[in-house]
Amino acid sequence: MTEPGVGWIAPDWPAPSNVHAGCTTRQGGISDVPYDSLNLGDHVGDVLGAVTKNRALLKQHRKLPSDPVWLKQVHGSHVVDAGCVQGIPEADASFTNHSGVVCAVMTADCLSVLLCDKGGSVVAAVHAGWRGLADGVIEAAVLHMGVSASKLMAWLGPAIGPTVFEVGEEVRERFVSADQNAVEAFKPSRQGHWLADLSQLARQRLVELGVRDVYGGHWCTYSDNARFYSYRRDGVTGRMASLIWLEQES
Repeated sequence: MTEPGVGWIAPDWPAPSNVHAGCTTRQGGISDVPYDSLNLGDHVGDVLGAVTKNRALLKQHRKLPSDPVWLKQVHGSHVVDAGCVQGIPEADASFTNHSGVVCAVMTADCLSVLLCDKGGSVVAAVHAGWRGLADGVIEAAVLHMGVSASKLMAWLGPAIGPTVFEVGEEVRERFVSADQNAVEAFKPSRQGHWLADLSQLARQRLVELGVRDVYGGHWCTYSDNARFYSYRRDGVTGRMASLIWLEQES
């Protein structure tokens, strides 16, 4: 479901009532072309004043309990505790078991994965492009959450879709060599190239870990210019954010 105001997609998942989560769209901000309009990335060439205002609009409209813990994402598998970081850590996932701490990742084709446990005691946000997926960023995040994978649920955000995400043979081999089931996530394209399904690859990794409750994963950033940024489509563009946090129960 998309809500009015600041562009927002709320997960359709049975998370505990104290778990709040969602993903922004490109709509509802003040940035000019080609970052129009709710660009949240301060590293993509946009006017920093516009990014600051967009982040303030996000915090105001979504009633965030604190500023999101932004990361310097490097397509790796490093995970940080969002409750005790200083500055902007170099990482591609964060977790917390403290209320009021907002985990966040930014994307513009890569997949975001939001995780929580069924008891509402811990949450995590993961930036999962193909490199991070292959390097085990989901596995690392689940490990850091410190609860059994069977007690977790996951929501997959918007990402470049399986009909347009073309990769080379080396990418397919990276996944298939680690798990033969990954062949199901690749369809042949032109010679030496394949169409890859990021969401399916993430689902496979989650299920292998024991996370059986997986939701979302059906939005294509590349194909929906009105709602989503896409780096592969546009080159110079903005960033959406996927956020998750624990609220203090009253």
